[in-house]
Parts: sequence; structure tokens; C-alpha cells
Amino acid sequence: MTAQSNTAGGGHGLDAKERRVILASSLGTIFEWYDFYLYGSLAAVISKQFFSGVNETAAFVFALLAFAAGFAVRPFGALVFGRLGDMAGRKKTFLITIVIMGGATFAVGLLPNYETIGVAAPIILIALRLLQGLAIGGEYGGAAIYVAEHAPPGKRGAFTSWIQTTASTGLLLSLAVILLTRELTGPAFDDWGWRIPFLLSIVLLGISTWIRLKLDESPTFQRIKSEGTQSKAPLTESFARWGNAKFVLIALLGAVAGQGVAWYGGQFYALFFLTQTLKMDPITANALQAVALMIGMPLYVVFGTMSDKVGRKKLIMSGLALCGLTLFPIFQALTLYGNPDLAAAQARSQAVVIADPANCAFQFNPIGTAAFTSDCDKARGALTRASVPYTNEVAPSGATTIIRIGDVELVGYDAAQLSATIAAAGYPDKADPAKVNTPMVLALLTLLMVYIAMIYGPIAAMLVELFPARIRYTSMSLPYHIGNGWFGGFLPSVSFALVAMSGDIYYGLWYPVIIIAGTFIIGMLFLPETKDRDLHD
Repeated sequence: MTAQSNTAGGGHGLDAKERRVILASSLGTIFEWYDFYLYGSLAAVISKQFFSGVNETAAFVFALLAFAAGFAVRPFGALVFGRLGDMAGRKKTFLITIVIMGGATFAVGLLPNYETIGVAAPIILIALRLLQGLAIGGEYGGAAIYVAEHAPPGKRGAFTSWIQTTASTGLLLSLAVILLTRELTGPAFDDWGWRIPFLLSIVLLGISTWIRLKLDESPTFQRIKSEGTQSKAPLTESFARWGNAKFVLIALLGAVAGQGVAWYGGQFYALFFLTQTLKMDPITANALQAVALMIGMPLYVVFGTMSDKVGRKKLIMSGLALCGLTLFPIFQALTLYGNPDLAAAQARSQAVVIADPANCAFQFNPIGTAAFTSDCDKARGALTRASVPYTNEVAPSGATTIIRIGDVELVGYDAAQLSATIAAAGYPDKADPAKVNTPMVLALLTLLMVYIAMIYGPIAAMLVELFPARIRYTSMSLPYHIGNGWFGGFLPSVSFALVAMSGDIYYGLWYPVIIIAGTFIIGMLFLPETKDRDLHD
């Protein structure tokens, strides 16, 4: 690729066509993210509706993994739709993806639950999640490339940063619709009210499809098509030729993997932590997350625009470093300010589980078939659900499990006795709303959004600029969706299982911190600066 001056478009204003391109691409992508995040936001409700045939802990892990299933297939969607986008065009491809996404989401709202049709319910649900994941795999690359290829020189960071806001906007929209539906349906929300946000997606699908039908093909694709230079084998050119494949690996391991875990750690895992670990009221936790998202969203455009001047790499690497260094202190502070009674109880008395290791399983049960029936497993599951930190001590083979909380020692597992001991040790069953320091929780959530914006705001422009036009859709989509779909999408379920294994409510944070550290090192060594590259090569 050749470099060109970034000042060429310095005085260029946003004309009507450019505004329409950004608006149409962004609105469609907002809708797709809205669809995708409904499931994540309602994981606890969905676990009761579709996975009620297994125990509570396994059901929640199963629900998280069904959420992650949509992420698992995103790289395959990137391959399928990336190839289509490089051969048939950007516009046609993201018209197809939006119809698949919207149809699958609407179907979730109609799907009977486990009590009605048994095991078919979770099977169909996961199939719909897979369709959603495939569609998202083709959506993001198409929208980012379409906007970037319409942007004037020196404005690509600013233009594509609007696409970056769509993920948070979609999440915000899903949270707003869920909160409104909860208010309108009250206690019935968990029974049938949760279906309303899914069913509403059919209206959004119609609007988004109509808008996208009015778009023209991107000028870059029109040019390579007219010249006959479009790729005949984009998968081979992208991944089987080292000259391009090395940049695919650098993009993944030196930028997107860390971005993925930072994004999902700061938004989804933070919300899971507030509601599941700190036991804050779900409406309060969702409202605080929504406010933090609203504060953070303009920062995507700020940092995207800034990257046109100072470069993409500096901002992305700075955000990764700050996030990796402060993730543990931020989550510890969330405990202190979100549930001070829990923080006090943890400081005052922790638990010890003394058991024969042969009787203690790793409670990661993705298909819901394992039965955790030993005293050790039941004790650790109960302690984890109560957010009681514990350590594990090895007992002789065949010894009876002992649970020690403070000065109290319980021999064997008795649910009522353990529950009473946990309560006597000062562990609350939920956060006291009067004691939640709302401004501090909001400030901490907003700080996470600042880090995310620094990393995510410039990354679309960087990925588009990193690859040649003829194979751009395929090349950028795969690393993006492996980084976000696999590294990021599996974060909640992996972190939850790590916490259940270790007994430390913060232990799950090691997963994003290690990946962020590795991404920072690789990115600093190998990731090039791309802001002055010519997109038409």
C-alpha cells in the first residue's frame, strides 16, 4: 500500500451523501447489536426458561455458553460473508446479514420454553444463536469497510468511529427496552414479558432493511469491479499467502484479542459481576451501566477522530496498558462501593473447604449433564452463589468434607446449616440499596468505558487500512471476529468457571488481564501505524 497525505481532506466537511452512508450503516449495525445483546442481558431469565432441567449453577453456566455460542461461529460467518463481500460487493452482503439476524431474533421471542417442549427448546435456541453469530460475522466488516471506503483522506478514524459506537448503542437500546418492559409487565416479566424485546425486533428489521436498500455500492468496490481486479479466491489470498496472512495474525494477536476482552470485560462481565456476585438490584445495575454507556459513547468518536491526528497504534496500546493495569483495582472498588456489607464480610471472615480432591469437580458443565452431588461440590457451589471467598485445603483420601467459615466449622454439607452460618458471618443475600455508593459505582463503570473507547474507537479504521481492497472484507473480518467472538465472547463463562474453581471472586479477571498483556507486547513489537495508507490499493 502507498502512503498519502492525511491533510488532503483536512478541510472537507460532511456532505449529505456521506451523512447518509454513516447513518444507514450505523442504524443497521445498531439494530444487529441490539438483537445480539438482548440475549446477554437476559441470560439469567433465559437460563430459567430454557435450561430449567439442570441445577442452578449449571443452568447459568449453560446459559452463558449459549450466549457464547453466537460468538463461537462469528469467525465462520466472517469467512462466508467476507468472501461474499470481496466477490459480490459490500452492500449485497450486509443486506443478507441483517435479514438473517432479525429473523433469528424474532424467532427467539416465539420459541416455547423447556417446560413446554423439553430438550428441543435449548437446542432450537442455540441454533438461533448460531444463526445470529454467523450474521454478525459478516455484518461488522461490511459496515466498517463501507464507511471507510466512502471517507475522505484524513477522516477515516472519525467516520468509522461512528460504526464503533453502534455496539454500545445496541447494548444501550437493549437495556432500555428491557427496563421499560420490566416496568410494564412487573412480576410477569420472567414468565412472558422477556419475549417482548425480541418480538419488537421485527419492526427494527423492517426499518433497517429499507434504509440499506437505498445505499449505493462502495466506490472502491465499484472501481475494482470495473477494472476486473476483484479477487477470485479471497480466502486463499488472505490466509494462504504469508505476505497478507502475517498481518492477519498481527491484527488478531497484537490488537483485537486485547480489545475483545477489554470490551466484554468492561461491559458484560462488569454487569454480571454487579448482579451475580455483588447481588445488586438488576434494575439499578442495568441503569448504572446504561448511564456509563451514554457517557462513554461520544468518546468513541473523540478517540477515533484523535487517531486521524496522532495515529491508531498509540491510542490502542495506551488503552490496553491502562485497562490491564487497573482491572483488578476497579473490580475490587466495585465491591467496596456496590455492596459494602459484602466487602466487610469478606474482610472479616473467609471460608475454607477441606476435602478429598477426588470428590471435588471442576464445575464447568457446558451441556448440563454432570451432577455435582458430592459434599465438596455442593459446598463450593453454595459458597460461590453466596459470593463467599474460600480457599481449598487437601484432606486425606475418603475424609469427610469440612467447611470452615470464621470460627465455625461444619462437618459435611447441610444446606440449611451452611446458609445460616453464611448469614451469621455477615454475608448479605443482596446488596442494601441504601448503602450502594451510586456515584462511585458509576464513576468506575465510566472509567472502564474510557479505556474501551481508547482501544475500540480507532480499531475499525486500523483494520480497514491494514489490508488491500481486493481482499479487505475477508482479511479484516476473521481476526476481528476471532478476537471478539472467541477471546471476548467466552470471557463471561470462562471467568465464572474460574471463580467457582478458585473461590476468589476476582480470579476470573486473570483471563482478560493475561490476554491484554500479551496483546500489548505483540502490538508494540509488530503492529504498524496505518493512518496514512491509501485505501484504494
